Amino acid sequence: MQKLAISGGNTLHGEVFISGAKNAALPIMCASLLSPEPLHLTNIPDLHDVATMRNLLQQMGVSVQVKGEAMTLHGGSVNKLEAPYDMVKTMRASVLVLGPLVARFGEAKVSLPGGCAIGSRPVDLHIKGLQAMGAQISIEHGYIHAEAKRLKGARIFFDIVSVTGTENLMMAAALADGVSVLENAAREPEVIDLANCLISMGANIVGAGSDTITVTGVEELHGAEHRILPDRIESGTFLVAAAATGGSITLRNTSADILDTVLEKLTEAGASLRIEADTIHLEMHSRPKAVNIRTSPYPAFPTDMQAQFMTLNSISEGSAMMVETIFENRFMHVQELRRLGAQIEVEGNTALVRGVPRLEGATVMATDLRASASLVIAGLVAQGETIIDRIYHLDRGYAHIEAKLSKLGADIRRVK
Repeated sequence: MQKLAISGGNTLHGEVFISGAKNAALPIMCASLLSPEPLHLTNIPDLHDVATMRNLLQQMGVSVQVKGEAMTLHGGSVNKLEAPYDMVKTMRASVLVLGPLVARFGEAKVSLPGGCAIGSRPVDLHIKGLQAMGAQISIEHGYIHAEAKRLKGARIFFDIVSVTGTENLMMAAALADGVSVLENAAREPEVIDLANCLISMGANIVGAGSDTITVTGVEELHGAEHRILPDRIESGTFLVAAAATGGSITLRNTSADILDTVLEKLTEAGASLRIEADTIHLEMHSRPKAVNIRTSPYPAFPTDMQAQFMTLNSISEGSAMMVETIFENRFMHVQELRRLGAQIEVEGNTALVRGVPRLEGATVMATDLRASASLVIAGLVAQGETIIDRIYHLDRGYAHIEAKLSKLGADIRRVK
């Protein structure tokens, strides 16, 4: 099993190119199931989750060609309407094949998904939405089995904001008969990116980016070309890493427009920011100041940046309250940060972080994707060597992170 070894103390300096967004690439790859014509995608990130999704789609009969950061998916020969457990157990996003398969082929059999162990993320919203559109659904032996001659437009209200639920039902509605209205829909940039891709394929979608999305179904979708938007979480992670180390870095191929709350908190922590087109420059000249965080659905502070800011707060001046409102198990990195010397107390969904002058290297274990990133940042600032075990979580969402950090001056290497 691979690990990361980090010798802390180096400040980060230089430029880093941000990859395409994992959370946009995965649903957009699934959109290839909606059309028999080719879907050409660019700015695809080189990630384990992307490879898993590619393999899943290929197993269904989708032809996939990859050349660097470009990918062409051809759904003209889909012959298997099933997503098996052994393919999807590591990646919850696999459930995103459900809506497109039922919409285009009238049937789907999809294993209940896995993914990071950060809390309950039920698929009942997906199921209720498809049922409202006329699908007959049963769950047997760990599989969702859905059937419908043709989905019908419906009004669907989400009890809680669900990104994958919004994406799945938006794709399903694109080929449904009639008008579908998704209320209390997710507003994330990745949802907008999927909508833009679907529109380029011929879908009729209005309101993406608001809490009400209206989809007027069409008879068929065609091929298209689409560029995946930059990964806002990777952008935020590198900015926090630079701030924690007192560095000066420039992000290329990014977008400040989808990072507002993260940039505000970095400024509050004492960072100096300069934004130009697709570039963000950050400089940190002093010890960070502790900042209070409360996660909420977009456009509020993202849950996927909570762990990274917890590391930043751990070495900051003062104390901060961090409230996690999205996932109930997303403080599993706390115990590992404590092993490095962080002073964190947790009660329910709230963590009190008291900043300490420095962390000390130790062996720690990654528990989920974003927790892995928080431990990497902690290793960059800790005295001595930090060993991070179970980094397969990291490879699911960060493309070549040790190579990018090494170019910025970090002493980080992958070991077995």
